[in-house]
Amino acid sequence: MSLRLYDTGTRKVRDFSPRVPGKVGLYVCGLTLQGPPHIGHLRSGVNYDVLAAWLRHGGLNVHLVRNVTDIDDKVLAKSQDQGVPWWAISYANERQLAADYAALGVRAPTYEPRATGHIPEMLELIAELITRGHAYDSGAGDVYFSVPSFPEYGALSHRKPEDMLSGEEETPHKRDPRDFALWKAAKPTEPADSSWNTPYGRGRPGWHIECSAMARRYLGDAFDIHGGGTDIMFPHHENELAQSRAAGLEFTNFWVHNNMLNLSGTKMSKSLANILSVSALAERGFRPAEIRYYLVAPHYRSPIDYSEESLTEAATAYQRLENFLKRAHDAVGSIPDTAELPAAFGAALDDDLGTPAALAVVHDVARTGNGALDRGDTDEAVDAAAQVRAMLGIMNLDPLSSQWSDAAASDLTSVVDSLVGLVLQQRTRARADKDWATADALRDHLTDAGLAIEDTPDGARWSLIKERGTGNGR
Repeated sequence: MSLRLYDTGTRKVRDFSPRVPGKVGLYVCGLTLQGPPHIGHLRSGVNYDVLAAWLRHGGLNVHLVRNVTDIDDKVLAKSQDQGVPWWAISYANERQLAADYAALGVRAPTYEPRATGHIPEMLELIAELITRGHAYDSGAGDVYFSVPSFPEYGALSHRKPEDMLSGEEETPHKRDPRDFALWKAAKPTEPADSSWNTPYGRGRPGWHIECSAMARRYLGDAFDIHGGGTDIMFPHHENELAQSRAAGLEFTNFWVHNNMLNLSGTKMSKSLANILSVSALAERGFRPAEIRYYLVAPHYRSPIDYSEESLTEAATAYQRLENFLKRAHDAVGSIPDTAELPAAFGAALDDDLGTPAALAVVHDVARTGNGALDRGDTDEAVDAAAQVRAMLGIMNLDPLSSQWSDAAASDLTSVVDSLVGLVLQQRTRARADKDWATADALRDHLTDAGLAIEDTPDGARWSLIKERGTGNGR
C-alpha cells in the first residue's frame, strides 16, 4: 500500500505497512455508556469507518475491534442519581449508540466487546504486571500500576512528569501520586452487582486495563493501529500503552487520533445529546447522510467547531452531489457503482486519509458530469457519475446506494403522509358540512392514486393498495 498515516506516538506521518501481509488489526476506543450519544461521540466511529473502508479497498482483511465501557465511575454515579440499575443505563445507551451508528452508515465492527465481559482477561493481565514488578496490591482492595517502574511513561502524550497525575481520587494507598488504578475496591455505596470476587477482594476494573485486555484478546499481543479521540490520549491511551508494554506486549504499531467536535470552542458534553443527537437533528431537517458528510468532510485530525450554519453548508454540498447523480440517472438510467478511481482521489486518501482533498475531487468530477449532461454527452456523464458513485462508496456516502436510497424513500413517505393529511382534513370538513359530493371526490382522488382510506374513531387513516378502484367518501 501507499497509505501514510500520522502516528501520534512518533509525531510523524509514516508509511503504513501491516504486520501480517494482507491483514490489519485495528482497535478503536468506543464510548463510556453513562449517557446517550450525540454527533460529537459519533465522529470517531465515522472517521475510522472510512479508514477501514480504504484499507479494505486496498485488498486488506481488516479486523476492527471497537469496545464499549459499560461499567465505570460515571455510569455508577448516573445509576445512583437516577435510581436505575447501572447495567440498564449502559444497555439502553448501547442500543441507542448502535442505532445511531447504523443510521449514519457506520459499518459494524468485527467485534464489539463490553468491558464487563472480559474480567478474567483483565485479572490475568493485572497478575502479570504484579509479577513483573510494575503493579502492586495496595492491601485495601485496590491494585495500582507503578508509573516510576516504567521509564518510558509519557512517550505518547509528551507530558512532563509534574503534569502526569492520573486524574483519579487521591488515596494514601498509592506509592506515587502518578500511579493509576488497575483494579478498584468495591465501595459500600455502590451496588453489590457492580463488583467481582478477586484475589484482592471484591472490586471492579479501572478504566484503562479494559482496553489493553480486550485488544490483546481479539487482536493478539501486537496489532497495527490503535484509534481514538485526542481527548483520551492522556491519561487513557498513555496508561494503556504503559501497562501493555510493561507486560511485555508489543501492543500497537500506530497511534491514530481523531480530533474533537466542539461547541463554542469547548468539547461537547453528553448533556448536549438532547439537541445534537441524530434524532434531534433529523427533527430539524438534517438527514443522516448529510450528518455523515458533515463529519467526513473535515480532516480527521482537525477540530470541528459545530454550528447549524456549518452543518447546513455540508448538507447543501452533499445535495449537489446527490442532485447530479439523480440527474444522471434520470437521463441515462442505471449508473454503475464501480469505476476506476481518479488518481487524485486515491492520492488524497493515501495522504493521511485526506478526506477534504478527496471530496474536492468528487465535486470536480460531478461538475464535469453536469457539464456533460448540459451538452447531451451521455457517455461522459455516465463515466463521471460512475466515478462519483465509486468515490462516495468508499466513504459510504453514495446517494444511490441502498443505505441512503431506502432512507430517501422513508423521507418521501413522510412527505406523502403530510400531503395526504391535508386532503383528509379537507374531506373531514366537507363531511362536517354534509358536502358529500366533495367528500366522495376527495376520497376517489386518493383511491385512484393507490391509497386505501379507513375511517376510524380517531380519524381517517391511509395505506397503500395494490389494486386501485373507487371508494365511498361517507
